[in-house]
Amino acid sequence: MTDFAIYIVIALVVIFLFSALRVLKEYERGVVFSLGRFWKVKGPGLVILVPIIQQMVRVQLRTVVMDVPSQDVISKDNVSVRVNAVVYFRVIDPERAIIQVEDYYEATSQLAQTTLRSVLGQHDLDEMLSARDKLNADLQKILDEHTDAWGIKVMNVEIKHVDLNESMVRAIAKQAEAERERRAKVIHAEGEFQAADNLLKAAEVLAKQPQALQLRYLQTLIDIAGDKSSTIVFPIPMEIGAALKKLAGDLAGDKD
Repeated sequence: MTDFAIYIVIALVVIFLFSALRVLKEYERGVVFSLGRFWKVKGPGLVILVPIIQQMVRVQLRTVVMDVPSQDVISKDNVSVRVNAVVYFRVIDPERAIIQVEDYYEATSQLAQTTLRSVLGQHDLDEMLSARDKLNADLQKILDEHTDAWGIKVMNVEIKHVDLNESMVRAIAKQAEAERERRAKVIHAEGEFQAADNLLKAAEVLAKQPQALQLRYLQTLIDIAGDKSSTIVFPIPMEIGAALKKLAGDLAGDKD
């Protein structure tokens, strides 16, 4: 055997060894097929394959962060919005992820888009804006149920943005302003009611205690005297007015 033939044999052996050896990282698994039939899932570490007879497909087990493109959604109350989301999932069964679906990433992406439209279309705009936790949980549950047959575990779904057109933004702003005015009027009315109730109670106390009325009169005079105004109006107690009225009536009777 010539030297050239020896070199060829050595090269073929090296190629054979390289084609037979695979190294899988900790987060990778290899789905091995033998003559087209599923054999086993191997890894991590060194994997030895029989060239030509066996083939291996790598699968990552790490969590995948998938962005769901913006979808046009018509809410239950006929409001058109654009909604996008993010889905967190991972492969838990490499065998099913390779055998049961052609491309598990693309399949999950398409399923997430259609599910986002169908689920949000069943809710009002107010629910989309205020009840995101519930909507996220509903989306996660539905996606997880459908992807279970593919060996996929959907761990979380988060709605990122709910975009409205300009006219709807103005309408919502007007609605919020009207709501604030309504609350202000209600609070003002409650304050007036409480003030009137307290004044009624104070009047009842003063009516039962004439001394308290006199003290209040003196306090009013002190407050007026401390004012810088040049004109001072002295209030006349109702008792003095009644006495003067009675005296005028007696004098008129004497004249008659």
